[in-house]
Amino acid sequence: MKTAQLPPVRVEPAVRQEIEAALHEGESLSEFVEAAALQAARRRKAQEEFLARGRASLAAAKRTGEFYPAEEVLGRMRARLNKRMEEHRRRQKPPARRA
Repeated sequence: MKTAQLPPVRVEPAVRQEIEAALHEGESLSEFVEAAALQAARRRKAQEEFLARGRASLAAAKRTGEFYPAEEVLGRMRARLNKRMEEHRRRQKPPARRA
């Protein structure tokens, strides 16, 4: 497959210097720019999907009249997070030594 080019981007010399200073050893400016553009595109797509799910949920709530208090939802989310964190901590603990 042929490769395509991104359009050139004009930046102030200070911006280029800052970016070049952040490059990993052996990484080119082109590789950095490609990775940054791809990450930004994926982040935007994820944000758009998140908003679409939220809008669909709001529409469903309005249609059914079924709403949940924010405190209740956040409480459930905190409980799930705490449970997962505790499971993670248990997996990280080394087994007890036997004498």
